Amino acid sequence: MAMTRALRQPTIRILCGAGLALCAMVPARAAVEYPLSLTLDATAKTETLTIAATLNVRVDRLMLETRHKRVTDALTHSGYGNFMTALRSLPPVGTIALKDRSVEIRYAHEQPEASGRRLLLVADRPLFFDGDPARNRTGYELTIVELHFDAQGAIKGRMMGAARVKPSPDGPVVDNFASVEVQLTARSPRP
Repeated sequence: MAMTRALRQPTIRILCGAGLALCAMVPARAAVEYPLSLTLDATAKTETLTIAATLNVRVDRLMLETRHKRVTDALTHSGYGNFMTALRSLPPVGTIALKDRSVEIRYAHEQPEASGRRLLLVADRPLFFDGDPARNRTGYELTIVELHFDAQGAIKGRMMGAARVKPSPDGPVVDNFASVEVQLTARSPRP
């Protein structure tokens, strides 16, 4: 009996080790698969007006982690100007389109969250300016789309057609040119 137990324990350890090695070799499946094409309902509401449009988003792939680090480090350590230089040097990974206007996505980063996944998309040009026409537009050079994918496949999010970011101790702070954010909802949940 003691000999059987002594033989069984190393065998169990070897099998557990092999199982862990196999799990480590299989990549974790992301909730979002690429390339990704979405048609989203975009709505902006004020007290007196509601504007609705269709937004088309295409993401060919996520950005490489080394490129993600490069642009986030540029913002954190060197400010908005160097962030924009680093962002513009990246290859496009997709597009954000509204009617006949589109911008190229240069930043596409996905991360898990409690209820699903978060996808952040950034283009290095504004898609539109909404708000006070007399307001100075200098520095509002980004289009930002933030999407949340829940476990059931529903997609909701927000968009800023013209924005800028600045570093802070708690992470980047977004300054939206418009007085209201555009709310996004996918037309049908993903399968």
